[in-house]
Amino acid sequence: MTRTIVVDPLFEDVWPHAANYLREHWEQTGAVSFTRLPDERTTSLSEAVSNPQEVTKLIALGVKATPKDLEQFTSLKEAFVMTDSMYGIDEEIASVLEERGVTVHDHTDEGFWSESVSEFGLALTIDGLRRIPQKHAAMTKSHAPWDPEELDNEVPGANGHQFADPPEFVNGTLAGKRVRVAGIGNIGSRYAAAADFLGAEVTAYDPYADEPCFHLSGSARCHSLEELVADAEVFVPTVPLTDATRGLITSDLIHSLPTGCLVVLITRAGVCDMDAIRERVLAGEIALAADVWDEEPLPLDDSLLGHQNVVHTPHIAGRTDDANRRWAEMLIAHFSG
Repeated sequence: MTRTIVVDPLFEDVWPHAANYLREHWEQTGAVSFTRLPDERTTSLSEAVSNPQEVTKLIALGVKATPKDLEQFTSLKEAFVMTDSMYGIDEEIASVLEERGVTVHDHTDEGFWSESVSEFGLALTIDGLRRIPQKHAAMTKSHAPWDPEELDNEVPGANGHQFADPPEFVNGTLAGKRVRVAGIGNIGSRYAAAADFLGAEVTAYDPYADEPCFHLSGSARCHSLEELVADAEVFVPTVPLTDATRGLITSDLIHSLPTGCLVVLITRAGVCDMDAIRERVLAGEIALAADVWDEEPLPLDDSLLGHQNVVHTPHIAGRTDDANRRWAEMLIAHFSG
């Protein structure tokens, strides 16, 4: 009887360290058969395992598989099998296994990357408030960033000695800012809690969340998106992208954001009307700090790249080594041993 992990390169393209962490965790309690396939989607599950009839616990990651492949696993008691999607189990195979009495495991909704994305969102927010990336880049080209009072400003009320934040946009500390979060799930709740801890005035909108979600994240509850955006200094939509949420943050809502507001995008850009965001950003009316975009990768001639009121990163918030580790830990916890 064996515990077996089989991983296809297709999976490790998305989760490059998770399989190794799975192996490490399982080996703490006994022997594990581990197979890393050499080429993407060329070897089926039944071909990859030499003695499938001996396998009692199976984790198959991105491996080409059909219900017929699983027929050879006659001793199987517990399984996690993902094939085409690198985010969840194969439902057809799961159904067949469950009919055989096999316990089929899947990730629950705790959010193994929520720490990574929410912390990255916090960093983007601070970068957007203080223009840290722009200052970092400018320092490599001239001494002008060291002397902000020498820049082309009208004083009083503009830049001065050690004061170089953009007065036309919300700036400075997160403490005291009106932070407005749309979606209080795994990512939004963590972001909101961190902002609350730093002293922000946090309000959140989520019609599907229970009252404790707002309480634990330190957020006041708002019952409409129109109300949420009306006084936002920092606006953070963190809802997942689904058919129901695509375009949820409409052009009207974007145009209702106060002038100078900072918009932070860390989940999926498709929940927003990005044309409206582009219009207002390029008009100098709002600032943007974003890790996700309507087109990825952004064309090198995209007008948002390098824009003075935009902080941009290339969709990297969630896939940290820590998220890979949590992915493995949270999956292994479902197995009996």
